[in-house]
Amino acid sequence: MVLNDLRQVVMRFEDAIATGPIVPHVTPEEIRGYLRARYDFTTPMVLDEIIADVERMLRTWQVQVTHPRYFGLFNPSVTVASVIADTLVALYNPQLATWRTSPAANEIERHTLAWLTAQFGLPASTAASFTSGGAEANLSAVIVALTRACPAYGDDGLRSLPAAPTIYLTRDAHDTFYKIAHITGIGRRALRLVATTPDRQLDVVDLARCVAADRRQGFLPVMVIGTAGTTAAGAIDPLPDLARFCQAERLWLHVDAAWGGAAILSPRLRGHLAGIDAADSITCDAHKWFSVPMGAGMFFCRHPDAVGAAFRAQTRYMPPQTAGPVVDPYTTSVQWSRRFIGLKLFLALAQRGAAGYVEMIEHQARMGDVLREALTRAGWRIVNHTPLPLVCFTRDGLVVSQLLADLYERQIAWMSDVRLGDGPPVVRACITSFRTQPSDIEWVVREMTRLVGHDAEVKV
Repeated sequence: MVLNDLRQVVMRFEDAIATGPIVPHVTPEEIRGYLRARYDFTTPMVLDEIIADVERMLRTWQVQVTHPRYFGLFNPSVTVASVIADTLVALYNPQLATWRTSPAANEIERHTLAWLTAQFGLPASTAASFTSGGAEANLSAVIVALTRACPAYGDDGLRSLPAAPTIYLTRDAHDTFYKIAHITGIGRRALRLVATTPDRQLDVVDLARCVAADRRQGFLPVMVIGTAGTTAAGAIDPLPDLARFCQAERLWLHVDAAWGGAAILSPRLRGHLAGIDAADSITCDAHKWFSVPMGAGMFFCRHPDAVGAAFRAQTRYMPPQTAGPVVDPYTTSVQWSRRFIGLKLFLALAQRGAAGYVEMIEHQARMGDVLREALTRAGWRIVNHTPLPLVCFTRDGLVVSQLLADLYERQIAWMSDVRLGDGPPVVRACITSFRTQPSDIEWVVREMTRLVGHDAEVKV
């Protein structure tokens, strides 16, 4: 009964968000003053009143990323099943550090990750875990790669490495790798920026040049980062070529498919991820194109022994290892205490089925095509090339910052600006909601075109 009520609440919420404002107009002091005046935590308050007030704050003072005209970063609308899943997790509060503490939850996650492992074409022996997000998954990949390249790294640190390690990626790879280089101790200067092609893909010829030059100078090349769906432009690096190169050069290939990885389910799109099955490790975020709530990253690694070596742990206050073919997640991942992250994806997959997810993903890809076509008809110029629903565009004389300010002021849509390489700012729009329809896109393009004084006819 409670879950049925929750389902109705979620559906009413979706309708309210879709017809309301997208962008808040508020200052930090306005929110801080409101909180200081109402919440000093000295006197108990009525829970229903607090909930209503917090819901109002979130509805009023937040960019509504689940709005069908939110064309921003990879923050999706979320499925009803995944919202219910998070409620169940909060209710039971399982702790997944060890198998015996939460057998059902651990096996549900293992089952879900095993299914996705097969979709990516990785071997059944692949080690996989849910993470707090893509940053943790990418961090896991670097730690495991360093451990496999130099087994003494875990005990003796960087001084055990025979030379300074290097990692190769493009400028369009996610900036989290700079944090990771700092965290792991290899240093931010260990990252080597490889040139890109005109389509913003990693240039394998330049990669070979960089690796060869570093080896001549006494560095230790360890890892190449390929991206399947860059944040700026949706570029997919040439994964088959990267796989062949890394195998020949004995380098670890990590594919950051935090957003684009979901395309592996789509018959229309999966060919663009050819070569991902040869990766040593993969990052994929369920809280992006799988449309579940934050945070739900995933880490896949074809080398379970290296994962075990990297994250090994043993202490007397934890239960002993359960007999049988199971592992305790605190010994195979960065996290110790672990929330039941995977239920939201399990429930959503079970409720919609693979075919339902294919339709959801391919619908958004079609909406990307609708956006490109509408923009082109209205005289805008597309400046990126990707099969994914991420469109970068501009037009002569456009002042991007002014256009975005006008879009926000008039509650037309939420988009962002981006620089591709050394070029000028352009507008970036990404379809992140499975609720976005052609009518939303056509209306936005029409209104946006009017804003810049070029009211072209836009037809559905």
